[in-house]
Amino acid sequence: MITELNLSKMRTEYGLPVRYFLSANDAEIFMNDLIGSRVTIEYQHVINCISCGDVTRRSYMNGHCYKCYTTLPECDEGVFNPEKDMAHLGISRDMEWSKQYSLIDHYVYLAFTGDLKVGVTRYNQIPTRWIDQGAVAAIKFAKTPYRNLAGQIEVEMKKHLSDKTNWKMMLAMSKPNLDLVERKKYFLPMLPEDLRLYASYDDSVTEIVYPYDYKLANIKAVSLDTCDKISGVLAGIKGQYLLFDNGIALNVRSHSGYKVKLTVD
Repeated sequence: MITELNLSKMRTEYGLPVRYFLSANDAEIFMNDLIGSRVTIEYQHVINCISCGDVTRRSYMNGHCYKCYTTLPECDEGVFNPEKDMAHLGISRDMEWSKQYSLIDHYVYLAFTGDLKVGVTRYNQIPTRWIDQGAVAAIKFAKTPYRNLAGQIEVEMKKHLSDKTNWKMMLAMSKPNLDLVERKKYFLPMLPEDLRLYASYDDSVTEIVYPYDYKLANIKAVSLDTCDKISGVLAGIKGQYLLFDNGIALNVRSHSGYKVKLTVD
């Protein structure tokens, strides 16, 4: 199989294991089926904005051109930092967009991605958000009626936990080695009283299994900006990473908009 396409975040379906799909023009490639096959990805030195389609010399926020990055609501500062989302005050690049994406229920969560982290996501992005981060287990920590409030809780929790994922630890970790329910009980009392009112009473833990056997050693993340051809037997997929038998890991999402030739032998 040989096809040209612009890379984009792989669509996922929760299952045992997670199922991955890569958009290829008007179709989708079921990536799980490619595991065990030799896959070659050749960068064609073209980046198309994932929003307007224009050619851009540089990708902003995972695939946008500069104009879209500075004008679209999905690239607003409140997307990066939920506590800076001002839609609840009527301030937004696009209030209709905010009504769909900001002024809805959000969860603050604890996820194990190799280490315990805190994060924020919309209610309808569970468990997709956890899968994209490569979490092997996650639990709902608090539930809020809009994004900014969830961001305030996250800011408080960042005094005790990171909100970042260490990609090396994430790719190496296959199972959680801590009790997320106990961690939740431990951290909830640390919230200020007014924010503690939003604590989630859902203590169910979502465990996530990936199509990857964790046998690779000396994994090296590569960028198509510096290595325009990647080739190897696809050994597995985790988070948004394709993992090859030669230890190469490619973050597909961070290359959104990059035009490539995909060859499968």
